[in-house]
Amino acid sequence: MGFTCGIVGLPNVGKSTLFNALTATIAAQAENYPFCTIEPNVGRIAIPDTRLDQIAVLAKSAKITPTQIDFADIAGLVRGASTGEGLGNQFLAHIREMDAIAHVVRCFEDENITHVEGRVDPINDIETIDTELMLADLESLERRSTALVKKTRGNDKDAIATLAIIEKVIEALKEGKPARSVAVQLEDRTMLNGLQLLTAKPVMYVCNVGEEDSATGNAYSEKVAIRAATEGAVSVVISAAIEAEISQLTNIEERAEFLDSIGLEHTGLSQIIAAGYKLLGLITYLTAGPTESRAWTITEGTKAPQAAAAIHTDFERGFICAETIAFEDYVSCAGEAGAKEAGKIRQEGRDYVVKDGDIILFRFNV
Repeated sequence: MGFTCGIVGLPNVGKSTLFNALTATIAAQAENYPFCTIEPNVGRIAIPDTRLDQIAVLAKSAKITPTQIDFADIAGLVRGASTGEGLGNQFLAHIREMDAIAHVVRCFEDENITHVEGRVDPINDIETIDTELMLADLESLERRSTALVKKTRGNDKDAIATLAIIEKVIEALKEGKPARSVAVQLEDRTMLNGLQLLTAKPVMYVCNVGEEDSATGNAYSEKVAIRAATEGAVSVVISAAIEAEISQLTNIEERAEFLDSIGLEHTGLSQIIAAGYKLLGLITYLTAGPTESRAWTITEGTKAPQAAAAIHTDFERGFICAETIAFEDYVSCAGEAGAKEAGKIRQEGRDYVVKDGDIILFRFNV
């Protein structure tokens, strides 16, 4: 599995249109009225990786299995969602399940598509959503802190540590800062993650622009980019309308020609995947053989035994070594046999930190 990404935003910003395009399905409705998405639609898609295709040819693999990403189209939030307005609480709960949030922001003018706030103002839209998520987190933490205070009186060490983190986050939320702004100050981020806070989720802003601005962006998307930079978030510019057109083209060459004709190098999907991997600090390693070539997603900095666990926990438990070939060496040597002849296969031990693009055969004994 790659990662899960919840698509959020105000109603009528293009969330469902984008979801449909990214997953190339018609599972989510894209009607011009709020709350047309009654349940979060989930679409699982393969992550394109040309490296995987290359090694599959060299390994003469019968099967190719890319890593995947789950997109969840979460219905439009509105002002007051934290107190149950619109379909608020129901959808706030769905966001908690995601690894990251793709916050779709309307950066286009269209008098035929109504805006819930009556005007196009992406920064105001961002602040509306952020406020609702922060209020929901604040309410949740204040409830938890009351119970923890009682436990600290009994000198409960876990309660004392948790309460200290909660108090820092509450202070930040009251200052209008999301929980993720506190994470960089904490040594124990695992404990913060365990709180399942909405505003602790990494965020990418997806600026939905008109077709004419898809290659360059516009004044609206520039404001969002500046906002993202100040938060340590990322932003991408796409046109959901164009992505919908691309999704209808099944031929790779047709897609490439279409992108070239409108001045684009990459699809919106590619941009979102790249932003998501950067945001979450993810990398991909590969396995190759005659039966299957496959991509595996892990966190950057993962050591070989833990990377092996992505395949099966037995691989970690009985880890002996990781026979590793750099992708460039695998290709230049025309596969595993050539890499072995050239002395490019390395036997790495338990302390080896897996690198993006490594092709690995794990040796284990259980």
